[in-house]
Amino acid sequence: MFTAKVITVSDRSYRGERMDTAGPMVAEMLCDAGYELTERVIVPDEREEIVDALRAAVKEDIALIVTTGGTGFAPRDITPEATMDVVERAVPGIGEAMRYASLQITPRAILSRATAGIAGHSLIVNLPGSPKAAGENLEAVLGALHHGLEMLRGGQADCAVQQNA
Repeated sequence: MFTAKVITVSDRSYRGERMDTAGPMVAEMLCDAGYELTERVIVPDEREEIVDALRAAVKEDIALIVTTGGTGFAPRDITPEATMDVVERAVPGIGEAMRYASLQITPRAILSRATAGIAGHSLIVNLPGSPKAAGENLEAVLGALHHGLEMLRGGQADCAVQQNA
């Protein structure tokens, strides 16, 4: 079982003006997939605070760190930039797969700037802030994440063997 942490990036949720619904939904999906959820946190759309939350999760040796929010075109949507401040190696296939899956639903999927990368022994994945889009995006990659984490964290993993999604 791998650990997971959900970080919601939202000014309004941080200020208590709007209930965070994407974070709890993502947390439930991760628990249903067998992850041990360590906690959920909410941070404002401030680059330093996002970076600090990500670095703290990496320092805690959380296997999978999932963010929701801040992946669009709005001026304060800076989650991908904050994520790239933390990661040591990019994993572009995760964002590509999420956008591909979303394109089957809406042409607006091309506007997502979600990214993913590795920091230490942690995998960081950005999801959109919309609960519907976050769920669709996570569902698109969830089956492959376990295998990636096995490789990242030093377990036996054979890329040639088809894993159950």
